[in-house]
Amino acid sequence: MLPIASGAEVRAYLRRLIRAHPRMLALVVVLHVSAAVAGLVTPRLLGDLVEKTSAGTTTATVDRVALTITGVIVVVSVLVRYARLASARLGEQVLATLREEFVDRVLAVPPSTVERAGTGDLLTRASRDVEGTSSTVRFALPEVIVGVLQVLLTLGAVALLSPLLLLPALIAVPVLWSSSVWYFRRAPAGYLASSAAFAQLTDGLAETVEGARTVDVLRLRRRRVRRTQAHLRGVYGTNMYTLKLRTVFFPLTEFGYVLPGVVTLVAGGWYVMEGWATVGQVTAAVLYFVALIDPLDRVLSWFDQLQVGLASLARIVGVQSVPVPAADAPPAFTDERIVARGVRFSYVDGRDVLHGVDLEIRPGERLAVVGPSGAGKSTLGRLLAGIYTPGDGAVTVGGVPLADLPLASLRQHVALVTQEHHVFLGTVRDNLVLARPSASVAELRRALATVDALDWVDALPDGLDTVLGEPPLSPAQAQQLALARLVLADPHTLVLDEATSLIDPRAARHLERSLAGALEGRTVIAIAHRLFSAHDADRVAVVEDGRITELGSHDELVAAGGAYAALWRSWHGTDRQPTASP
Repeated sequence: MLPIASGAEVRAYLRRLIRAHPRMLALVVVLHVSAAVAGLVTPRLLGDLVEKTSAGTTTATVDRVALTITGVIVVVSVLVRYARLASARLGEQVLATLREEFVDRVLAVPPSTVERAGTGDLLTRASRDVEGTSSTVRFALPEVIVGVLQVLLTLGAVALLSPLLLLPALIAVPVLWSSSVWYFRRAPAGYLASSAAFAQLTDGLAETVEGARTVDVLRLRRRRVRRTQAHLRGVYGTNMYTLKLRTVFFPLTEFGYVLPGVVTLVAGGWYVMEGWATVGQVTAAVLYFVALIDPLDRVLSWFDQLQVGLASLARIVGVQSVPVPAADAPPAFTDERIVARGVRFSYVDGRDVLHGVDLEIRPGERLAVVGPSGAGKSTLGRLLAGIYTPGDGAVTVGGVPLADLPLASLRQHVALVTQEHHVFLGTVRDNLVLARPSASVAELRRALATVDALDWVDALPDGLDTVLGEPPLSPAQAQQLALARLVLADPHTLVLDEATSLIDPRAARHLERSLAGALEGRTVIAIAHRLFSAHDADRVAVVEDGRITELGSHDELVAAGGAYAALWRSWHGTDRQPTASP
């Protein structure tokens, strides 16, 4: 799994995020402190009123105090409204920064690292953890900070009345301290385990859904169901553990923060009899301690969410710990030649998928990689595109290892297009300019024309400005958009891994010919099962059992009568050369 940040790293990151907005932070603090201070006026006024009533007072005095309290309530309400509004704005600004930095960092992480971690872990961090952090920043963190401020200010107000009246509050300290220490030693690990279990469940479900046909063909349904049930038991177990912590922590702390008011009321009578305090002071102190219940209750209620948010934030910040190639000045390339030397690769230690592959691809060459399913063709393509890093050996471009290149520099040289594709939320134009933000309308239309997509894009209600989603694009149309992005990106080497597999074979043939014209002069590595790609290539590499067993032109390999010739006869039905399509 991807790294998880330590508590110190999370706190430092959170401080940096908040300090990035000093003015808004200052406004939030001033408004909340003002609201808390204003809220302390009412108990003091009521205590003074009790004193005056005991000594004898007038109706006008009572009315004046009542009007003052009403005014204080109005002022507190206004301050609380604007304090919450300011907190929400600060929270949204912090969240925007966090999300942008998270996306930037994820896109900078080497693809091989993301592949090894699994899609479930990254998906959980990008969805569930971001949502958990969002709730914490917008609601839990402000509520906890405000609650703590109110508690401190209220205790200060009691001290101003009479320091002696603070003594009853000390009885709650051992209860609150011991329960808090017990909880916070266990809660962070519990919530991290819960997030990890959920990520494992998400990963398993995603694999099952994406490989549904394979699961069905190989009759693996029961095995996948059992695996999902095991993951669900893991999620249930971690959630029950954190629930157990809460069922112990909450009752103890609630008992703790009710104690001061009760003890003050009992001890206050003794203080009054001994002349250590007045009735008004005791009344105000009891009211202050009763007023403490609400902020303490809010602190406790949101503290659990705060733990969830901090655990989620630790997983988000942990992505920052992933080593990323330094964005130094691009190295000097001797040429655009891609060379693989002694390349070995395994997904599981001790079980190599590729065994000492040697391959040199000349600039401007079109190389077709063919072979039976499971031979390692796609793995080789991802190594040549820099997605994977070899376990042994090296893949270089112009003498520079692909693994040493920053992603931005790597993608200027090599790009991978697979049968997997994604249509992003937005317009057709938004989907295309991802590859080159500065592209003009004319360039976008040329790219669409190159992949035979211009006609159906022009037929959309708003053309390039049509918002994609309803109705959804067909798989072939989505693949054409991916290929148009590739044309706009304009790298010198392209790795096409079944890039036209979702398009009708005749249309795919026409599309590949159109692409061939547009990509003339560029190096193209085409991994395909449709052997017309191999027939059109300059050379063909046959991959079997993780090794390149044959390498040469189509004619040479057919004449050799080896594995490629057998594949050609099986696919084409004859050894004769295909006639050109009109």
